[in-house]
Amino acid sequence: MTHVTHDEIPPFYDENSEILILGSMPSKKSREARFYYMHPQNRFWKVLEQIFCEEITDKKEFLTRHHIALWDVLASCDINASSDASIKNPIPNDIEEILNKSQIKQIFTTGRTSEKYYQKYIYPKCKKESICLLSTSPANCAVSMEKLTQNWQVIRKYLGKGKKA
Repeated sequence: MTHVTHDEIPPFYDENSEILILGSMPSKKSREARFYYMHPQNRFWKVLEQIFCEEITDKKEFLTRHHIALWDVLASCDINASSDASIKNPIPNDIEEILNKSQIKQIFTTGRTSEKYYQKYIYPKCKKESICLLSTSPANCAVSMEKLTQNWQVIRKYLGKGKKA
């Protein structure tokens, strides 16, 4: 087990962000690259390419253009490599800054672990419902790309219209 903190990867958002996608904790590969969903077998970026019918060449530009914010539910924890199942001593992030400085209409969690910690630690404070999406993690490889893409289509519903959550 290693104690991991989220200090090296800040939340990615701006004042125009409309949806917030929360993972649990960045993988070891993401921590090394200092950005989100950087494990080569994680299908996060491939799913977004499918949903938006475009190739992502610049991740930050893509997220900004589509008003997508990224962060994680946890600020720190003890974890074995990148295994969500091994998480111990979780400490949540405070998402209020993002909610106060953006136009977030909907919060999404990526998989059961991020949803569990969101409901336990963050929802009681912010009272904003979340929608749990299927995990794009390599650990969830039994789920087909087609099923992931279909499940993730819901994020488009909250981009470009509606009011702040």
